[in-house]
Amino acid sequence: MSTRKRSASLQLTTMLAGAASLTLAGCDDPGAGAQAGWDPNRGEQVEAFSYKSLEECKAANEVSDQQCDTSWAAAQKDDQKNAPRYEARATCEDIYGAGNCVPRSEQGGGSFFTPLLAGFVIGRMLDGGDYYRGTGLYRRNDDYGGGYYSTWGGRLGRDYGTGRTVIPRESIDPPDVIRNAPPKVQTRTSVVSRGGFGGGRSYAYSGSHKGGFGG
Repeated sequence: MSTRKRSASLQLTTMLAGAASLTLAGCDDPGAGAQAGWDPNRGEQVEAFSYKSLEECKAANEVSDQQCDTSWAAAQKDDQKNAPRYEARATCEDIYGAGNCVPRSEQGGGSFFTPLLAGFVIGRMLDGGDYYRGTGLYRRNDDYGGGYYSTWGGRLGRDYGTGRTVIPRESIDPPDVIRNAPPKVQTRTSVVSRGGFGGGRSYAYSGSHKGGFGG
């Protein structure tokens, strides 16, 4: 697929998210093996609406303006607290692209680099009623699977049966043991151990981008 087609957009995009199995970026071993069974790309798929900005969300008229506001606020909050963290800018940019990582620090937590938000996603949760939940999105380089991933590691995908954009439920609404785990700053060594930089993990990728996202 050409770069032009790949960057043309995001909505109704990429492959079904369950094809890739990823370790949560930004969290590691929160305790007693809790992370061992965590895979943000498995489990129930929910209908998703993805946008590169709050203004785009409101213009699309797919969810209410209030829901756009609430989900965008949730995406910013998750990004500040749980965005993937890297010890070096170069390591972060290898995954998310040159110029797409920024330095951050927190009191008592030292300094690190995180990718810039590429937008946000709203998942339609159906159990116990019809409600929505939002979180941030980050764009990965093709060497790391390409496409867009939530703050919690799940990949935005497509249900080819319905044509709808989908995302794993737990990658928008993770269990508390994951949500509350202290983020870990990743090093080049830890990224390699997860399959990066030629470390042995291959990621399936297919589909074309059709929404408002560049990249």
